[in-house]
Amino acid sequence: MPLRMLCVLTLIGLSGLSLTGCHDSTTQEKPAPTQVGVVTLKGQFFTYSSDLTGRTTATLTSSVLPQVGGIIQKRLFKEGDEVKAGQPLYQIDPSSYKATYDQAAAALQSAKALVIADCQKARRYSILVKEQGISQQDAEDATATCGEDKASVAEKAAALESDKINLDWTRVNAPISGRIGISTVTPGALVTADQTTALTTITALDSMYVDLTRSSVDLLELRKRALATNSNTLSVVLTLEDGSTYAEKGKLELTEVSVDEATGSVTLRAVFPNPQHLLLPGMFVHASVDEGVIENAILAPQQAIIRDPKGNATALVVDANNKVVLRNVVTSTPSGQDYLILNGLQAGDRVIVEGTSKVNAGDVVKPVESTLNAKPAATSTTQGAA
Repeated sequence: MPLRMLCVLTLIGLSGLSLTGCHDSTTQEKPAPTQVGVVTLKGQFFTYSSDLTGRTTATLTSSVLPQVGGIIQKRLFKEGDEVKAGQPLYQIDPSSYKATYDQAAAALQSAKALVIADCQKARRYSILVKEQGISQQDAEDATATCGEDKASVAEKAAALESDKINLDWTRVNAPISGRIGISTVTPGALVTADQTTALTTITALDSMYVDLTRSSVDLLELRKRALATNSNTLSVVLTLEDGSTYAEKGKLELTEVSVDEATGSVTLRAVFPNPQHLLLPGMFVHASVDEGVIENAILAPQQAIIRDPKGNATALVVDANNKVVLRNVVTSTPSGQDYLILNGLQAGDRVIVEGTSKVNAGDVVKPVESTLNAKPAATSTTQGAA
C-alpha cells in the first residue's frame, strides 16, 4: 500500500476516535433534584394566651363591729355557717338603752300633752283679743308658747328615735350575706362603740376575684391584640394549687389604672363564679388568659424558620416550579412547636422543614409532603410576671 494512502487511513481512524469520545461526554445524565420535606401552610383559628400567677380575693367582705358599748350577752350564730344579711349575730345587754328609750318616750308624751293645752289656750286667746277680752300681748304670748311646745314635741320625737336606734343596735346583725368566720369575743366580754377590733368577719363566697400581675410591656401587647382581634371580653381559666383545673371560667374585669414604679407591673383582676365555694380568699393560683382569636392565622413549624447571625428570621419556600425561594419573615412568640407568622408567608406556601441544609435559594428540588409530627398549635402562651 502506498505511504500516502496509509497516512489518510490513519487520520480517519483518529478522527473517529475523537468524535466517539466527544459524543460520550455530551450524553452524561444530569444529577436528580434534591428531595426535601415540605409543609403546606394553611390558615386556621389561633388563640393568644398568657400564663399568669395570682391570688384569690373575696368580692365582698365585711368586718362586724359594735355600734354601741356594753356586755355581750349571747352569740347567736355558729362559726363557719352561712348567714343572711340582717341575721342577728350578737346580743349586747340592752337594759340601760331600754331605760333611756322609755324615758324619751315618756318625755315625748308629756310634750304632746303640753301642746294640746297650750295650743287650745292660744286659740281661745285669739278669739278673746278680737273682743278685747284680753290684751294683744297675752294673745301673742299664748301663740308663741304653742309654737315652742310643738318644737319641743319634734325634739322629743327625734331623741326617742335616736334612743330607739341605740336600743336596736344592741342586737348586732349581719351587714351582708356570706360565710361567717371565727368570733373574737365570747358572752361576758365588754365591747365599745369606738373599738377597731372586729367581733367577726363575713365573707361572700358566691363569686371570687383573682388578682393577677403582669408587666406593663405585656399589658401594651395585650391591648394591641385585643384591638387586632376585636376582643372585648377576655376569658380566664384557673389551675389550682393541686394542679387541677377549676371548672368555672372567669373573665377579665378590671385593669389597675397605674403602674407600680418599683416593679413595672400592673394588676389585672378577673372575676369567677364560685357556686361550690371551692375558692377561698388568699389561695395561690395559676391563670391562663385568652387574649384574642385570629381567624386566619398562619402557623409555621419551628424547623422551617432559619435565623441569621443578627437574629432575623427567614424561610425557604418551594414555588410552583419547584424552585427554592428565600423569604424574609416576621414571627411572633413561639406557640408549642410552631411560630405564628406575622408577615412573609401565606396560606398555600410550601415551606421546607427537612433538608434545608442541602439546598440553596434558586435550586430546583423534589418536594415531598413531610410527615413531621407537629400538629399546628391553636394557642400562643406567654409567661407573665408573678
